[in-house]
Formats: sequence, C-alpha cells, structure tokens
Amino acid sequence: MTILTGYRLMWMLVMFDLPVGTPVQRKAATAFRGSLLDDGFEMVQFSVYTRLCSSREQANTHVRRVENELPEGGKVDILFFTDKQYERMMSYTSGKRQSARKNPDQLVMF
Repeated sequence: MTILTGYRLMWMLVMFDLPVGTPVQRKAATAFRGSLLDDGFEMVQFSVYTRLCSSREQANTHVRRVENELPEGGKVDILFFTDKQYERMMSYTSGKRQSARKNPDQLVMF
C-alpha cells in the first residue's frame, strides 16, 4: 500500500500562449482550454491550469492527454511540483496578499 504524502502528491501546471488572431485559432484555443477542464484541471489564470496527481504515473497519463490536444502553433509548458511546494505559494490580487489556497483534503476518485 502506498501512503500519499505531501511529498508524493504532485501538482501539474500547464501554461500556454496560443495564437487567437483568426476564428480558427480562437476555436482551437478554446477547445484546448475545454480539454484541460474536461481532464480535471482547474483554471488558475486564463492560460494557466493546475491539476493534482497522486503519482508520477498518473501525471504521465495527463501529459499524454495534453499532448493529444495540442493545437497548431503557440507554446505550451508543463511544470511539476510537490504538494508541499504548492502549500508555500503566495498569491496577490490588486496588490494585496491572499489567504493560502486550500489544498484538497482527499483525491477525488471517479
């Protein structure tokens, strides 16, 4: 049995800049965002999405899904960090520090 700890749990961060100059490009960018949401990602900012993964193997599954949905053009980066590192994130809105984000109490199983 594997024990899930803040050092084993990892966050997957997908950041992207996609072209939106034409209707076709806008449709592709919207479809890419929708695919991230459908795969359980949460929007942090308009082009920044995160997802909690219970293992590197699960993260690799989601990397493959992102790769399968990549639109033509643009740039997509994927970053991984532990749950413990996520807890230390500092957020500011309108120059004011926000309360720490609450991490999920448990993984949602489907």
